[in-house]
Amino acid sequence: MVSAGVFVGLIVAVIVRSVSGIDGQSRALIDSKQRSVFQSGVVTILSKSHADRNVYPSAGVLFVHVLEREYFKGEFPPYPKAGDSSNDPITFNTNLKGYPDRPGWLRYIQRTPHSDGVLYGSPTAEHVGKPTIIEITAYNKRTFETARHNLVINIMSTEEFPLPYQAEFFIKNMNVEEMLASEVLGDFLGAVKNVWQPERLNAINITSALDRGGRVPLPINDLKEGVYVMVGADVQFSSCLREVETPQNQLRCSQEMEPVISCDKKFRAQFHIDWCKISLVDITKVVAVHSNRPDPGTGVLPDIGEYNPPSESLKSRDYFTDFLITLAVPSAVALVLFIILAYSMCCRREGVEKRNMQTPDIQLVHHSSIQKSTKELRSMSKNREIAWPLSTLPVFHPVSGEVVPPLHPDNYETTSMPLMQTQTNLQNQIQIPQQQSSGKWYS
Repeated sequence: MVSAGVFVGLIVAVIVRSVSGIDGQSRALIDSKQRSVFQSGVVTILSKSHADRNVYPSAGVLFVHVLEREYFKGEFPPYPKAGDSSNDPITFNTNLKGYPDRPGWLRYIQRTPHSDGVLYGSPTAEHVGKPTIIEITAYNKRTFETARHNLVINIMSTEEFPLPYQAEFFIKNMNVEEMLASEVLGDFLGAVKNVWQPERLNAINITSALDRGGRVPLPINDLKEGVYVMVGADVQFSSCLREVETPQNQLRCSQEMEPVISCDKKFRAQFHIDWCKISLVDITKVVAVHSNRPDPGTGVLPDIGEYNPPSESLKSRDYFTDFLITLAVPSAVALVLFIILAYSMCCRREGVEKRNMQTPDIQLVHHSSIQKSTKELRSMSKNREIAWPLSTLPVFHPVSGEVVPPLHPDNYETTSMPLMQTQTNLQNQIQIPQQQSSGKWYS
């Protein structure tokens, strides 16, 4: 039985084999880089030549290609100041030559302009024998310069792939670029190999949870997006992998509870697997469904020749009619509406005399009395030198008989006194004559 460490070495050897046209010294340099530990979690597989690079992935096996920023830095001018560390923000754009996007099986990811880009995917048997040319354009956001190289992907066919038994795991504590690192992927395949015990085990595909409709995690508690990893083997699934299919675990999954898996501890140290989302597929029992679909074609319009622009000798055009229709007609309509509005507002007024003639006399009398009272009150408010009312004249206290000072508005100390008091003996009081019983008047 091959150990997990030897298997990881085989995976690295397959990646090294994908680079062609490199001499023995360069291959030894790449091997030494792959044996070292990269904190960024990527493996260098690019050559240092400026010509087109050729890679030879196998159909049904995960393909990973790293776009190193260090490789493209030589294409751009250095920093103007000596001693400054060259850390230019570089982004990459990848597309199929002659098309605006990449092939459907090939994905690309780059988190920040200061990190390397990664091309990854799983080619199928339909792409065997068809060289795929990928145009890679590097953009330097400091100098606004670009550099372009081509990557030629020659997909090879193998009799061992695809493997008949395939299992897809969902890892919750990983992002796709972290899982693409050779060391992390090798550790995961080693853990699966200890649980499954196959003779041949390979990574088939890696997909981000965002590509499956997942949500972007909140930037708290170091949450990850999650990644789906599909692996294939040549033996049937182990009893541990089939534990998730038991009725007890299916019930726990329906209640959003974690199922009880005996081999979960072999992954828990580094990988948190959602066992409710595991998928076990035996492709030998899958019934192929053939549908008669029309040929979509190449997607390229037929060649109809070169574009012939119109000649320079164009006929002159008179825009005076367009001017009249655009400006003169709306202006004339607005003028007519203005005249109608002015006639209605100014020339059709009834007048005060006509209004009074149509108003009843009693209503006019009431209106006139209201106006007179209003004018009188306004004139009285203007005249401040008038006599004080009777309520403000000196009065006698009804109990003690003392003279009480007048209640002027400016005096707020006698607010406890009643506002109106009985006035019995005033100097300016006028006595009304009364009639005696004998019929004589007396004062």
